[in-house]
Amino acid sequence: MIELKTPAEIDRMHVTGRFVAEVLTEVGRLADVGVNLMDLEHHVRGMIKRRGAESCYWDYSPSFGKGPFRNVICLSVNDAVLHGLPHDYVLRDGDVLTADIAVTIDGWAADSARTVIVGTPAEEDQRIVRATEEALEAAIQAARPGNRLGDISAAIEAVATGYGYPVNTEFGGHGIGRTMHGEPHVSNRGKAGRGMKLRPGLTLALEPWLARTTDRIVYDPDGWTIRSADGSRTAHTEHTVAITDGEPRVLTRRDEELS
Repeated sequence: MIELKTPAEIDRMHVTGRFVAEVLTEVGRLADVGVNLMDLEHHVRGMIKRRGAESCYWDYSPSFGKGPFRNVICLSVNDAVLHGLPHDYVLRDGDVLTADIAVTIDGWAADSARTVIVGTPAEEDQRIVRATEEALEAAIQAARPGNRLGDISAAIEAVATGYGYPVNTEFGGHGIGRTMHGEPHVSNRGKAGRGMKLRPGLTLALEPWLARTTDRIVYDPDGWTIRSADGSRTAHTEHTVAITDGEPRVLTRRDEELS
């Protein structure tokens, strides 16, 4: 079932979204050569506890996972792109790190992800990060009343293919509100003018993710971490967005994106 939110309920989701944005800003600040992923995990646990938020990931047990997820943030490095299980790994110069987090505050969820480059960036890594960011902005601009779900998907695909990157359709965006995941599914590939009509009050987590040279994925033995099948590097960018009567409202926008 798709639940349309009132303006007041979207305001409450925005409260959660601002906190999620703060967490990802902090992770981006802390991610540096020599930092262990578990240090980032425990730092975020502390932020969540102090804020009185609840992690959407802790004990998360979807059909594709291996047992409950017992962490509060997904941390994916280099060829890992989704559901990266934090583990004892020390970041190295040039690593590509994706951080993805969802929490609830007072019963309302927000979900966001960003990819940062640790230390010295390689040009090709910067390029794929930029592609996901531009694809997300295109998706946000398509998230307007009267448009259709396929317009969002087509906008993402157009940017990705314009950069020459293949697009996977197994995982994409999703509805969000009182829970982290809900209907509808938002594919990162699609046809404009197709699918359900977008209406004010619909809230979506839009999340383009790409690998350099493949649209196929493989799972780590941990049952969670998803990697590009050919080992090529990846990037993932996500925001929680509300469709309104006017401009799309990005509920997880970080301050640095506004400057």
